[in-house]
Amino acid sequence: MNHRPRKRFGQNFLHDTGVIRGIIAAIHPRSGEHLVEIGPGLGALTEPLLELLGEMDAVELDRDLVPHLQQLFTNRGELRIHNTDALKFDFCSLLGADSTLLRVVGNLPYNISTPLIFHLLEQSHCIEDMHFMLQKEVVERLAAGPGGGDYGRLSVMVQYHCRVEKLFTVPPGAFNPPPKVYSAIVRLTPYSELPHPARDEKVFARLVAQAFSQRRKTLRNNLKKVLDTATIESLGIDPGARPETLSLQQFVALANAVVEQT
Repeated sequence: MNHRPRKRFGQNFLHDTGVIRGIIAAIHPRSGEHLVEIGPGLGALTEPLLELLGEMDAVELDRDLVPHLQQLFTNRGELRIHNTDALKFDFCSLLGADSTLLRVVGNLPYNISTPLIFHLLEQSHCIEDMHFMLQKEVVERLAAGPGGGDYGRLSVMVQYHCRVEKLFTVPPGAFNPPPKVYSAIVRLTPYSELPHPARDEKVFARLVAQAFSQRRKTLRNNLKKVLDTATIESLGIDPGARPETLSLQQFVALANAVVEQT
C-alpha cells in the first residue's frame, strides 16, 4: 500500500521479518485465545497473528488504513477492525460470553504510550497479558527498581498492577520511517491477585503522583499536604528520602496511612 506514515498518528511501520518473528514467538498465540492488536498499521504483525488464530480484533485510528486491512485479510480469517482512538476505547467491551481474558499487543505510538498504558491498567481485570513495542527508555522506566533515575510514577503504578518483563531491543532500521530512538519489547502481565494491595487505589494513585511531582524534593515536602513527618516516620520511612528510593510496598504503606486518617 502506498501510505505515507503520518506524524500526527506517530506512525512508524515495522517491516523487519526477524523482529516480527521474535515478537510472535514472545506472544506465542494459541488457538482459542482472544487477541487485540492496537495500531495494526499495514498489518505486519496482524498477518502472522491472524494466520495462527483465525480471528482477532484490531483498534486502528487512521481511517485510511481500514480499507487496506479489510482488503488484505479478505477470506484469510476474521479481523474485526474498530476504527477508533485506543485512548478512549472500552477494551472490556470485547469480552465474549465465555469471558476469555484479552491478550493485547501493539507497536504503540510513542507520543501516547504512557497515557495508553494507564488507560489499559484501568481495565487490567479484563486482560491476561500485554506485549508492546515501546521506546526503549519507556521500557526501562517500566522495569526500573528503586534507587535509579529511571524509577518513577510510571514504574510504581505499572508494577503495582503487573509483572514487567523487558524482552529484547529493536533497532531503528526495523521501521519505516526509522525513528530516532531504539525501541524495545515489553511483556506486562496483570496480577490475578495483587501482591501489595492498597486499601484505596485512587488514594494510592494520587499519593504516588504527588510524591513524584517534584523529584528533587523530599517526601516531607512533597507529601506535607497529606501526611505529617511523624506519620511517615512511624512507617519506618525516612521523611528526608527522595521518592525514587522508596519501594512499591512503602508507597502502599503511605497511601494506607492517608486512608486511616480520613
